[in-house]
Amino acid sequence: MKKITILGSTGSVGSNALRVVRQHPQKFDVKYLTANKNSKLIVNQCREFRPDSVVVNDVETAEIVYKELSNEGIEVLSGRNNIIKISKDKNIDLVLNAIVGTPGMEPTLAAISAGINVALSNKESLVMAGGIIKKAMEKSGALLYPVDSEHSAVWQCLVGENIKDINKIILTGSGGPFLNKDINTFSDITIEEALNHPNWSMGNKITIDSATMMNKGFEVIEAYWLFDIEISKIDIVIHPESVIHSMVEFIDGSVKSQMGIPDMKVPIQYALTYPKHEYSDWEKLDLTKYGTLNFKKPDFNKFPCIKLAYKSLEELGSSPSILNLSNDYAVYAFLDGKISYLDIYNINKSSMDNHHWLENPTLDDLKSYEEWTIKHINRFL
Repeated sequence: MKKITILGSTGSVGSNALRVVRQHPQKFDVKYLTANKNSKLIVNQCREFRPDSVVVNDVETAEIVYKELSNEGIEVLSGRNNIIKISKDKNIDLVLNAIVGTPGMEPTLAAISAGINVALSNKESLVMAGGIIKKAMEKSGALLYPVDSEHSAVWQCLVGENIKDINKIILTGSGGPFLNKDINTFSDITIEEALNHPNWSMGNKITIDSATMMNKGFEVIEAYWLFDIEISKIDIVIHPESVIHSMVEFIDGSVKSQMGIPDMKVPIQYALTYPKHEYSDWEKLDLTKYGTLNFKKPDFNKFPCIKLAYKSLEELGSSPSILNLSNDYAVYAFLDGKISYLDIYNINKSSMDNHHWLENPTLDDLKSYEEWTIKHINRFL
């Protein structure tokens, strides 16, 4: 059995990962789970999957979970330091990192540095610290298995291929809820509208990133680090049906795509069972139900956050980190009703333009940038 850790098990990706485990109970032994504040769900997960330990980041929630599990024989820990600690337990075969946002970066680095393979859903790990993590991978020999549907699609298309034969990677995106919305009405976009994604059911943060298409920009940055490919060879195509999850074009003009229904369980399972495609009984793709698949170029005037991502890659150094940090806080400010939808881009651009750029930021530098970013964004609130 494969011994696994699931970081962020109560979120959308973490919950789906446990659905995969439920499909294949003979293949996985869940050793650790982590959560933040969802005490009811993490208690239920612990009772079903019987991990050795659970780490609850929020101290008050941890006390509730401790009382609930006091007679279950499951160790209950709290705090970020314990999340880092379990991430580097060398008895684990695979860590699935589904923590949302910047807090997920350090656990990824901890696991990789310890030589543990990571199934990575946390975008911020590579966006914030791609260079640092790549160096750690070279030193430890640990691997990253992409969990996002787009990068999983590219990964699957590249099986058996030579990286030198790639002409371009084509990341597809649905376009989110505002693909066909008049740009002149963007100033009136509400939180509810931005959370109404047409295809995917995700957490609030990633859903807003999909609405601004910042998530697609971050995926460009991830692809750069995951597949060692030049920026100029990473394209984005809008594909509203979300059937083709991404494509790879080769130098001879042939194109491979990975297709499937928009269901996160599929790429999660592939990361957990790699290199095998295990049978599961979820819904399969029926192309006759779609009839027509559509594609178009992204509108950078509507979705300027994508341009910021490309710009950050051209600059490298600290620019992607600042963009990530700024976007984190800007999105949550929008969700809290403190700024408008359009302010997300304005804040992100201002953060990139005004931060003190470093060519080779360290982990400590990245932590210090968080304080600067918070102060900078507070000027807009």
